[in-house]
Amino acid sequence: MTDGMREARRTPLAERHTGLGARMIDYAGFWMPVQYTGVLSEHRAVREAAGLFDLSHMGEFRFEGPDAPANLQRLLTNDVLRLVPGQAQYTLLCNERGGVVDDCLLYRLHDGAYLLVVNAANIEKDREWLRARLEGRAALKDLSDETALLAVQGPRSAEIVSSALGTDVAGVPSFHARPVRACGTEVLVSRTGYTGEDGFELYLDAAHAICLWDLLLDAGSGAGLVPAGLGARDTLRLEARLPLYGHELNEEISPLEAGLSFAVKLDKGDFVGRAALAAERERGSARRLVGFEMLERGVPRQGYAILHAEEQVGWVTSGCFSPTLERDIGMGYVPAALAQEGAELQIDIRGKPKRARVRKGRFVQRPKERTT
Repeated sequence: MTDGMREARRTPLAERHTGLGARMIDYAGFWMPVQYTGVLSEHRAVREAAGLFDLSHMGEFRFEGPDAPANLQRLLTNDVLRLVPGQAQYTLLCNERGGVVDDCLLYRLHDGAYLLVVNAANIEKDREWLRARLEGRAALKDLSDETALLAVQGPRSAEIVSSALGTDVAGVPSFHARPVRACGTEVLVSRTGYTGEDGFELYLDAAHAICLWDLLLDAGSGAGLVPAGLGARDTLRLEARLPLYGHELNEEISPLEAGLSFAVKLDKGDFVGRAALAAERERGSARRLVGFEMLERGVPRQGYAILHAEEQVGWVTSGCFSPTLERDIGMGYVPAALAQEGAELQIDIRGKPKRARVRKGRFVQRPKERTT
C-alpha cells in the first residue's frame, strides 16, 4: 500500500515480472520488480552485455501549441530553444528559491510537440505545478497512464534493439530519438539511459508493452540480455554518480549544489528560479554534492552523518556496495571547502565513524563517447 489506503499501481508488464519470479516492491506508488535473479548478477549483466528494465512508472507530459516552446523555456532551466526535432536534453524544474522541483528529460518531437519525462513520485506534483504556470496558447496532456517505457542498457544494447525492431538503430546519436514501427504501433527509440552504459529507452502505447518486452527478451536471448530490476538500476546509477530525486535532489537543494550547472542556462533569459540561481552562482555554493569511497568496510546509507574533525558537516544521500569496484561507495553533501579530490571524511555508520575519501568524477567511467 502506498499510503495505508491506496494500493500500489501495476505497470502493463506486472504479470511478466511475477512470471519471471521477480521480487516486487512498492516504489513511488507502483508495484515494481526490485530484482529477478539478484542485484549483483543483473548489475554485471548490464556492464558486460545488457539488461532490460521496465520504467513504465515514469511520467510523460506532451506539450503542444504555438506558445509551448516559450512556456517551456520559462519553466525549465536548460535552453529549450536549442533543441532540434528528434533531440533530447536533461533539464530541471526549479522553484523561486532555486530548489529542484524535479529533474526531467525533454524531447522535441518531429511533429513539433515536446515530451517531458518526469519522475514517478512527482507526476501529480509536476503536472499541477506546470499547469498553474502555463500561459497563452499552450496545452499539457498527461500521457503517463497510457505510455509504457522500456530500457535496454549495456554494451550490446544497440545490436539487441536493432534485432528486435528489425531496423538498425546503431546510428542514433546520444540524446537523440527517432520513431520506429514495431508491435503494430509507433515506438520512440531514444539513445538515453540511467546506468552509465550505452543504451536505449523505448516509449510506446501501454497496450503494446508486453509485445515489445517479449520481442526484446527473445532478440537478446543469445546476447546476454537479462531482465533487471530497480536494485541493479540503483547500483548502476550510483557507480555513474547520477542523481536520484528524493536522495540527491529535492526542493531545498539547488542544481548548482548538486553539480548540475551544465543544465542551468542563466544566459538564456528569465526562468523560474533564475534570480536565486544567479545569486548563488555569484556568491558560490556553500555546500556541494560529492562522491566518496569508503576506506573501511561499511555501507553508507541515506541520512547517515558525514563527519570531519569529529563534527558533523553533512549527510549521505545514497550509498551501496559497488559490484564493479568491489568496495563501498556513496554520495552526500558537504561544505564546499571539503568538496575536493582526496579530502578525508568519516561516515557515521551505526555509531561508528568509518574513514572515507572524496573522489571526483564517476566511480565507473563512461564507455568511450560515440563519434556519430
